[in-house]
Amino acid sequence: LAHYARACTDVTFRFPFGEQELLGVAARGNFDLTQHQEASGKSLEYFDEANKEKYLPHVIEPSCGVDRLFLALLVSAYAEDEVGGEKRTFLRFSPAIAPIKVAVFPLVKNNEEVMAKAREIFAKLQKRYNVAFDVAGAIGRRYRRMDEAGTPFCVTVDFDTLEDDSVTVRDRDTTEQVRMPIADLYNHLGQAIDGF
Repeated sequence: LAHYARACTDVTFRFPFGEQELLGVAARGNFDLTQHQEASGKSLEYFDEANKEKYLPHVIEPSCGVDRLFLALLVSAYAEDEVGGEKRTFLRFSPAIAPIKVAVFPLVKNNEEVMAKAREIFAKLQKRYNVAFDVAGAIGRRYRRMDEAGTPFCVTVDFDTLEDDSVTVRDRDTTEQVRMPIADLYNHLGQAIDGF
């Protein structure tokens, strides 16, 4: 405890390599303002009209490192499971804080109608979320790339989309795929990501 502090506390996190401080909070009393007031010769007292008295405010100092918070977030999100007999590594971010909220995949890149519909959905989603667009490789590999990035939802546009205006939405955590009309997609994602 520093000589000027009235109290200090730490918030810690249990990392895989041991418990570490994430942030500290110190009740510094009026030490800082007293020192500044004496050095500057200017009064820093506050006059409380209701009680008709002057006082020097106290300072609460939180101290936080972004690097440790970010590491705690990554460690908390890191997950492994098995899907179809293969080990899968992914980041289980809450959809609200996932860096990429949705990925849009045209099933094939050599069909202009499928690509155009996928770009249309991508453009609309991009107005509200950080969205990825991926056409490289097999659909399963694209899912895995987005799992590793922590993307909670993938939307696949296929040939059936051109016929029935519906898409396949894949959930990162369960890997379940649900077919839904594009008209319902935006409300579905809004509810899942934002809670409304």
